[in-house]
Amino acid sequence: MTTTEIFLIAMLMIFAVPYLVWRLGGTDYWAPLVVVQIVTGIVLGPGVLGAAFPEYYEFVFSAPVIQSLNGVAWWAVMVFVWLAGIELDLKQAWKHRGETGVTAGLALGVPLLFGSVAAVGLLMYPGWIGSKALTWQFVLGIGMACAVTALPILILLMEKLHILRQPVGQRILRYASVDDILIWGVLALILMDWERVGKQAGFLAVFALASVMLRRLMVRIPERDRWYVGLIWLAACGLGADWCGLHYMVGAFIAGAVMDAGWFDQQQMDWLRHNVLLVMMPVFFLSTGLRTNWQVGGGAVFIAAAVLLFASVSGKLIGVHIAGRILRWQPGEASLIGWLLQTKALIMIIFANVLLDKAIITNAAFTALLLMAVASTMLTVPVVAPMLARIKEIVFRSA
Repeated sequence: MTTTEIFLIAMLMIFAVPYLVWRLGGTDYWAPLVVVQIVTGIVLGPGVLGAAFPEYYEFVFSAPVIQSLNGVAWWAVMVFVWLAGIELDLKQAWKHRGETGVTAGLALGVPLLFGSVAAVGLLMYPGWIGSKALTWQFVLGIGMACAVTALPILILLMEKLHILRQPVGQRILRYASVDDILIWGVLALILMDWERVGKQAGFLAVFALASVMLRRLMVRIPERDRWYVGLIWLAACGLGADWCGLHYMVGAFIAGAVMDAGWFDQQQMDWLRHNVLLVMMPVFFLSTGLRTNWQVGGGAVFIAAAVLLFASVSGKLIGVHIAGRILRWQPGEASLIGWLLQTKALIMIIFANVLLDKAIITNAAFTALLLMAVASTMLTVPVVAPMLARIKEIVFRSA
């Protein structure tokens, strides 16, 4: 068979298997399609399919096919992260800066601390820290992975729960938006290469100047041209960030963060995000699954994932409960908000991919983080839905 035919076999598996599991299995309540796609990527990876059927795995996922899939995955995740940057709305966060600062700070800081402690524990055993990582980079990277909130998946789940447009949903978006900025800032710090600091400083200086010019240009051109100019800007920022050592996904995020959502029709942006998730992101999930590794032992990976999950969920809940006490929230609000903010999935997986690309974590640590992200996301709706039913009137009145 030709490489093209084998590539299309892989694409058939990528789209057919998770859809059939999701639709026929009725998993939507506890595992939305995007979560099933992530799990399918793990199952189709070397640890499951590759171990069970090594010859078939090597036939389908040959080097040329993987290279082709990776190209699609790179662009898919760049567009997705770019849109996440555009959609950040920090105006409301600034308007409510006192409450937002306390909540977002504790919601990020406590799980970061807990995750860092878990990372120190992992350092006691071989096979977790990457070959190019300094100890502080590994500890801070794992800690931040435990603190991440997946804003796009959070929006999806709150839509499912019918609270996105309610006051409590808008509050949660404010907290998650501030954390998003901090997460990417910490990632940039972790990726700072002191041997190439001149390149990185040069890129950031050029980026700042170009951003001013871009903003002046965008308000002067028709909206139909803004999308195309935005994509050119995305590719240029991704190239510049990767060239200087900051990684193309950092470039994609800051490319979107300096743009205003008001420049675009919101419905068109929603459709673009939906279509990126539908058409291209499943390839990213598969390419992510192909990077999983169980060489330190399957049991050890699952234990590490469980420890990281505990650090992530408990840290997020404790942090938000402290904020609730300080701000005197209604009973039950802190638990509801904490469980929603602990949602991981996409953004944490993207974050972990960057750490793996830069050899800050190993494939085994990446696998543990991936399992933790899937588990945290699958817990959200089953825990939040009955909780929401009990305190529905209270949270809908909260401003």
